[in-house]
Amino acid sequence: MWKVIEPLHAVTYFAEECRAANAEAGLKGFWMGYFGSRGAPLGAVSAGTIQATFFGFHPARVRRAIPDAWKFASPESILRGRSDAAARALRRTFPGIEDVALKAAPLLEEAVMAADASGRPLFAANRDLPVPEDPVEALWQTTTSLREHRGDGHVALLTAEGLSGLEANVLVSALGTVPPERFYESRGWSPEDWSEATESLARRGLVDRGEATAAGRDLKTRIEQRTDELAAAPYQALTDPRSLYESLLPAARAAANEMPFPNPIGLPRPA
Repeated sequence: MWKVIEPLHAVTYFAEECRAANAEAGLKGFWMGYFGSRGAPLGAVSAGTIQATFFGFHPARVRRAIPDAWKFASPESILRGRSDAAARALRRTFPGIEDVALKAAPLLEEAVMAADASGRPLFAANRDLPVPEDPVEALWQTTTSLREHRGDGHVALLTAEGLSGLEANVLVSALGTVPPERFYESRGWSPEDWSEATESLARRGLVDRGEATAAGRDLKTRIEQRTDELAAAPYQALTDPRSLYESLLPAARAAANEMPFPNPIGLPRPA
């Protein structure tokens, strides 16, 4: 499900329609648009709240955008354009999305309402937003809620293993999933920061010479497996989640064309 939910949600970061909507709302530049639009369901929160919930970003990158973003655009004004822009992007990338959304959005909403929000701030904030009447907007909003549900659970597991956001980035890169340069660009860390975190993981026996050790691979496997187990719970409310997955797959493959590969999200290129 992650492989179809993630690209449908992620048009909000990469599609031109979504970047333009953030600019029209008053947000300045890509990163203010990113932090402001993704964080808007939480309200006009502090930089520390964004840093804690988003996980993995250099504090300075966050603080260059938050709380200034709320001076340029209120969370309410950002939210008004967010799902509309994402829906326009999905309609462009996959012209048949309307029929998919009419069937899939109610099922996704059912999964959202079945999910436990305990300890999941980004999920809870998105779940509490009104579901749009437009079916494609509803599709995007419900996939976004479920995406944040999985992400909140993942962050909790990383934290429980004693991994900082930077160390989690380093471990992913050490597995060969995402080049370090992608994390420098997207998360704001310097090569010096990266080296310090690599040394910290080496002392724990998780990396060696920049590559994950067997212990590092085992730890990441356990985290990913448990993340999937926690994220699967909402779909157990559905009678046929496999059919939902299959119905979303063509649209997700089309939406993935908006993303760079490799990407800091770690999403693989569709087959």
